Amino acid sequence: MARRLEPVGLDFVDTAPLRLVFSREVSAPPDAVYRALADDVTGWPRWFTAVTLCRPTGGGTGREVRLKGGTRFRESILAADAPERYTYRVDETNAPGMRALVEEWRLSPAGAGTRVRWTFALDGPAPLRGALKLGRAGLGRAFRDAVTALDRHCRTPPVQDPGATPPC
Repeated sequence: MARRLEPVGLDFVDTAPLRLVFSREVSAPPDAVYRALADDVTGWPRWFTAVTLCRPTGGGTGREVRLKGGTRFRESILAADAPERYTYRVDETNAPGMRALVEEWRLSPAGAGTRVRWTFALDGPAPLRGALKLGRAGLGRAFRDAVTALDRHCRTPPVQDPGATPPC
């Protein structure tokens, strides 16, 4: 059964009891990375291996996300400021313990590429926050792998149409 989380706002990214922040530079430009994050929502499973399904809901104001292992999220988009910021809040999940969760992707130019910064902002009981702090390295590895695959995805034209521009 899905559990409803607190409807926090954008400020939660800065005020959450637990904030895990990761960053990485990629060679794809910010507009291409932004399009892959915010415009091609259904494409997330192609570059983020933990994601098995991602689809827009509410006419694009939300998302439904499923992860390997069966975790599910219903999310609301809080900010979609091309090509700099994409932020969403989890409204419902089957994951235990969470009270509030917001994820923010910040993009900034880095030479010809992009600096991608992901903030995972969470509220939950102390044992959950402690477990996530201990699992920080694993989340960081998942982020690095996903962003590396995202960069490759943004620079690779689709196989079915050799003359097409990159998918992002």
